[in-house]
Amino acid sequence: MSILEVNGVRKVYTGRFGGNVVEALKSVSFNVEKGEFVAIMGESGSGKTTLLNILAALDKPTAGTVVLDGMNLANIKDASLARFRRDNLGFVFQEFNLLDTFTLEDNIFLPLVLSGTDYTSMQDRLRPIAAKLGIPGLLKKYPYEVSGGQKQRAAVARAMITNPKLILADEPTGALDSKSSDELLRLFSEVNRNGQTVLMVTHSVRAASVAGRVMFIRDGEVFHQLYRGADSDDSFYNRIADALRLIATGGEAV
Repeated sequence: MSILEVNGVRKVYTGRFGGNVVEALKSVSFNVEKGEFVAIMGESGSGKTTLLNILAALDKPTAGTVVLDGMNLANIKDASLARFRRDNLGFVFQEFNLLDTFTLEDNIFLPLVLSGTDYTSMQDRLRPIAAKLGIPGLLKKYPYEVSGGQKQRAAVARAMITNPKLILADEPTGALDSKSSDELLRLFSEVNRNGQTVLMVTHSVRAASVAGRVMFIRDGEVFHQLYRGADSDDSFYNRIADALRLIATGGEAV
């Protein structure tokens, strides 16, 4: 069952007075099944960030449609977009986006506070998530008191606490050292195995290798896709790296 349907999405940016037309996305179409873990890769300027912004309802396509769990994002009124994102999407960013004046617990609670959830219910939701992510002892600390890996765990908890239909991760390992990156990727894999749908934009072959499918974006189009199948992380890593080398040299990935 498809939780996300992207159909013929095109995005054109036009400069002032109609000059400098840039076609960031040409005609992007793909589906994401419920419970899938999909990674999107591409060089800078390939269109992957534009695509992520459209999927997050932060930008609107020039043409085409994005449908999340049967809801066409184009039909959501501007006044309701913030609530739609809060209720349906979870976000994990490279730079964590935690508020330094809030404890980790309060940062995690923030989307529930905005939706008017009572404190007892927020605690009940957080308890199993914090245990799964290994952060119960950190919840009363502030972001400046913990490591980058611990901040990112809190960010993942914040993304999960609304029970979103889709988690969107934008370079989630980009600001982490290799050990913290590996820990975070293991967490993403576990979250996905428990049924959470994840779509991640990344430059990292290591990060992409834990996904079930990798889509390569080039010049505003889905150029190629790889499916994990029965591959181990290492085998999938090698296939992804080979595909990137071929794409970079203008070859056809297989």
